[in-house]
Amino acid sequence: MNFLSNAAQAVNEWIDANIKTEFRYNINLYDAMRYSLKAGGKRLRPALLIIAYDLVNGFSTDLKAHPALAYAAALELAHTYSLIHDDLPQMDNDDFRRGKPTNHKVFGEANAILAGDGLLTLAALTFATAKDEIPPHRKLSALALFLEAVGPLGMVGGQYIDMNFADFADSGRGELLETLHTQKTALFIAASLSCGALLAGGGDLEVDALSNYGKHIGLAFQIVDDILDIEGDPALTGKASLQDEKNKKLTYPYFFGIKRSKTIAEEHIWAAKEELKRLKRDTAILSELADYIYGRNA
Repeated sequence: MNFLSNAAQAVNEWIDANIKTEFRYNINLYDAMRYSLKAGGKRLRPALLIIAYDLVNGFSTDLKAHPALAYAAALELAHTYSLIHDDLPQMDNDDFRRGKPTNHKVFGEANAILAGDGLLTLAALTFATAKDEIPPHRKLSALALFLEAVGPLGMVGGQYIDMNFADFADSGRGELLETLHTQKTALFIAASLSCGALLAGGGDLEVDALSNYGKHIGLAFQIVDDILDIEGDPALTGKASLQDEKNKKLTYPYFFGIKRSKTIAEEHIWAAKEELKRLKRDTAILSELADYIYGRNA
C-alpha cells in the first residue's frame, strides 16, 4: 500500500531527527535503540494513528509535517521496545528479527533490556511533551489510552499469559487464546486508531468504531502471523520458521489447525469492515488495509 510506505518514510525521518544524543556516555544506548528502530517494518501502528486522525480532521497530503506525526512515531518506539524484549532468551529466545540479528545478539542482553526500557519511556515522553496546537486534554486522554494498551492489562499482560499458560487445560484454551492475542496484539492496534481519533477531537462513536475495527484487524494480524510462522518463507518474514512450535506457544494454528485459523482471521476482517459502516466518512483506506492484512496468508 502506498500510504503505508509514505507513512513509514515520514516516521523514519522523525526517528532520524529525534532519537539521538550528544551525551557521550549514552551514545551506545542510543545506538542500540536505533539499531532496532531502523531494522525495517511496515510502521502499521503509526499509519493507523495518522489515518484515524485524518478521518476526523480531513486527510493531510504532507505526512512529514502531519500534526500527529510525533504521536505516531511514539507508537513505533513502544512497538520496537516490545520486539526487543520479546526476542530475549528469557522470552522467545529469537536470533533474528526482520532478517537481522536480534538486539541482544548485537549489544548483549543487559543493553537490549535497557534499549527497550529507553524506547518505551521515550514514547510516553513524546506524548506528554510534543509541541503542537493539539489541546492538552486530548493529549492526556490519548496518553492514558496508549499506556493502558501497552501495560499489564494490555500488551505486557498478554506477554505474561504467553509465557506462563502454554499448558493450560484444553477445555479453557479457546477463551485463553482470544484473551492472549487481544491483550498482546489487538489492544495496541486498536489504541493506535483510538489515539488518533482522540487527538483529532473525535467523538465517542468514532473512537468506539475505530477501536473495535482495530481489535478485529489486530486479532486477524496475529492469527496470520501465527500461520506465517508455519507456512511463511523465512527470507520474506525475516525470522526463522516454526518458532512457536519450538517454544511451545499457544497459537490459533496449534489449537484450531491452519484451515480453521484462516477462516477465523477472515471472520475478523469481515467484522472489522462492519464497524467501518458506522462511520459516515470515507473509510476505503481502512477497508483496503484490512484486506491487505488478511492477504498476507493468501
